[in-house]
Amino acid sequence: MKDIIHICRILVGALFIFSGLIKLNDPIGFSYKLQEYFSADVLNLPVFEPYALGIAVFVVVLEVVLGVFLLIGYKPKFTVWSLLAMIVFFTFLTFYAAYFEKVKDCGCFGDFLKMDPWESFSKDLILLILILVLVYGLKYIKPIFGKFPTTLLALLGFIGSLWFGYHVLMHLPTWDFRAYKVGANIADGMIVPEDAPKPIQEFTWTFKVNGEEKEIVTDGSYPTVAGGAYVGVETKVIRAGYDPPIKDFSIETEDDNLTDAFLAEDHLIMVVSYSLETANAEGFNNVKDITDLAIKRGYTVIGLTASGADAKASTKQIYDLNFDFYLCDEKALKTVIRSNPGIVKLEKGTVIQKVHFNDVDDLDLPKSRASENLLLKRKDSISLMVFSTTKRI
Repeated sequence: MKDIIHICRILVGALFIFSGLIKLNDPIGFSYKLQEYFSADVLNLPVFEPYALGIAVFVVVLEVVLGVFLLIGYKPKFTVWSLLAMIVFFTFLTFYAAYFEKVKDCGCFGDFLKMDPWESFSKDLILLILILVLVYGLKYIKPIFGKFPTTLLALLGFIGSLWFGYHVLMHLPTWDFRAYKVGANIADGMIVPEDAPKPIQEFTWTFKVNGEEKEIVTDGSYPTVAGGAYVGVETKVIRAGYDPPIKDFSIETEDDNLTDAFLAEDHLIMVVSYSLETANAEGFNNVKDITDLAIKRGYTVIGLTASGADAKASTKQIYDLNFDFYLCDEKALKTVIRSNPGIVKLEKGTVIQKVHFNDVDDLDLPKSRASENLLLKRKDSISLMVFSTTKRI
């Protein structure tokens, strides 16, 4: 029994630390997932949505800390019972999301590993069993070191988790697992191959015939029902088709879609702000300085936002920005970069660098060929003027 407890202890502790660190690497992304759970479509708890980031940081830090506590044997009773309470909550959440088909991805491992709710529920169920074993064998969980070293390790685990969370919030995730990571080509990420598997769907059509409702199941075609009045239709996905890694990304005006044109640019700087109304003011002051420099060095600079025309105009005026904002989907922009505003540097649609508004000085802006050619033309023009003047003299 003692050996089984030790195995369960290692498995649970390691998994909680791993899962927590993955989410702690991107607490803003996890907060977006919590907002999805809190929405009216899932748990209908919109009162918690404004506090999603704080809750996210608290949950993931607690997840890591409890994993560390379990492995080193710090306060076993508190640790095990806390783990049990947490896994009961997670198990309920994933079951609810899976049974009512409310959430497609549970967010348990962030963008590192996508799991649908039923897979996540199965994982939580296994963890629940392992933790119940730990509850039963609580007396076998002892500190692996003396009292002082164990307390010191517990404190370091707590401080380290808080520091890491603060660091990625003030900068960017240390590890980027998203489709817009450095090295990824945005245009390529939107392509659906010709031989990609197509989705298989089942449509249940409801009609009212002679005062009674009648259901007809098809693969998508609209059924003909003599004397029937259409009531509604329900769609069920039997098998999902190919899902491109990048969706809903665009660069648009009210009249035109300029996505392909801008993604073909040799040197493009995108200032990303999913919401100009909630963007960091000091961040835009930093953006102003670096984008002015980028323009001087021959870069094409644009802004991307989901905000309306009034917000675009006022932001450009307030910060005296020398570039225009274009429209893009809010969810896509939140995925592009975890900073509002943030800067993405591209070359022909390939992401070269991403920086938080706190790190704009780290943006690498060598002079582009366009600016070098312009400089050469200016030098040639000046040389010609000097030569002409000298000749006249």
